[in-house]
Amino acid sequence: MVFASLEFLTLFLPLFFALYLVTPQRFRNHTLLVGSWLFYAWWTPKFLLLIIALTVLAWGAAILIDKSQSEQRKTRLMVIAIVLNLSSLIWYKYTNMLVYSLNTILTGRDMPTIPWENLMLPIGLSFTVLHAISYIVDVRRKTVDAQYSIISFSAYMAMFPHLIAGPIVRYKVIDTELRERVFSIDKFAAGVRRFMVGFSMKVLIADTLSPIVTLAFGLHNPTLIDAWTGCAAYTLQLYFDFAGYSAMAIGLGMMLGFDFQENFNNPYLAVSIQDFWRRWHMTLSSWLRDYLYISLGGNRGGPTRTYINLLLTMAIGGLWHGGENWNYLIWGIIQGTALCCDRAFTQRGLSMPNYLSRTLTLLVVMLAWTVFRAESFATATDIWAGQFGMHGVAMGDAIAQALRPSIILTFVLGLICVVYPATKIGKQGGLGFAGWSMTWPVLTFAYAVVVLAGQKAIPFLYFQF
Repeated sequence: MVFASLEFLTLFLPLFFALYLVTPQRFRNHTLLVGSWLFYAWWTPKFLLLIIALTVLAWGAAILIDKSQSEQRKTRLMVIAIVLNLSSLIWYKYTNMLVYSLNTILTGRDMPTIPWENLMLPIGLSFTVLHAISYIVDVRRKTVDAQYSIISFSAYMAMFPHLIAGPIVRYKVIDTELRERVFSIDKFAAGVRRFMVGFSMKVLIADTLSPIVTLAFGLHNPTLIDAWTGCAAYTLQLYFDFAGYSAMAIGLGMMLGFDFQENFNNPYLAVSIQDFWRRWHMTLSSWLRDYLYISLGGNRGGPTRTYINLLLTMAIGGLWHGGENWNYLIWGIIQGTALCCDRAFTQRGLSMPNYLSRTLTLLVVMLAWTVFRAESFATATDIWAGQFGMHGVAMGDAIAQALRPSIILTFVLGLICVVYPATKIGKQGGLGFAGWSMTWPVLTFAYAVVVLAGQKAIPFLYFQF
């Protein structure tokens, strides 16, 4: 079950909120927890036990850290809890890739391969681990108090709006709201409005571009126009898919009485790659900065060490995205290298006109998205070759046929419905949602529901991470 599905809209959401709103204030975390576990179990009930186990581990570790009188023991407990969390992630996310890589080497040397049946990645595991680690580290750093209520902490970890694909909500952000939150009609209405906007972004724009992206990235020796058409379509698809999910999650959080952090702020208008990462998936960027980059030493060890830390942080961040192949690691290295070059450029007092820096930043981002989306590195190099005109220039027949008038019309209408009002009304939240009346979002949402009813629900792209 996904947010952008009829079963979620017509079954889960109304039933959940009917129960949630009639539940007394002191028991709402209980209702939220049970509803969130049912939401997760809708996919694979067996993996719910893993999510619960990681939750209990983080909750128990934080309490032990809080009660310990020894600083050494506190640190030791933190490290053990982090290692156990990461172990579950490594097992489910990277074992398939490691075994496949090893078997490829063994096959090349005519040696027996390792019998292996691919492991299924539990949905939401990556974000569960990030939430657990941030909480444990914050308790150790004494920036938050340990939560002794297993119900409240479990509700935080399992909260269905952010459980599957973020945004990454740090415990300290909603600590007060977990203990006490007041239902507000205005806040609930603002959340509904935000949810409808995110839903429209996903259905009307991201899903419309999906078949074009799939086709373009499956072409052999794509031409320059084919390669850039596919890359541009994916650049927009990924943004409207993930930003749409984040908007829906933030909206659902508001409906529940929570204030989640923003996750996007017009990233494709960034003037540098550093600026891009201050605008794209902001909750992950800040997580990597606070719990990885700073832990590695940040910029405290001189220029060389700073560049190494930047590169390592982005490489690990890239690897976090997936374990199907090495493409995500390569994407992270590209991003890290770009950040190092950007830092070196600005450290020397150099600059360029905004229009040029925006264009160059977007070009780097799009070329990096190519390897991020490609099924393999060989596919990525083939598309890169096409983007530089090595396979011809003219649009191929397959892409020309895929760009049907109905696809173009739906895409254009989606842009008009979602983007135009956001640029005209208000600036809050990066896309101007706060100043909207209900009329336009309701009409756009109704149109999106009609479109969704005529097609199969497409999972959010970040579900695979």
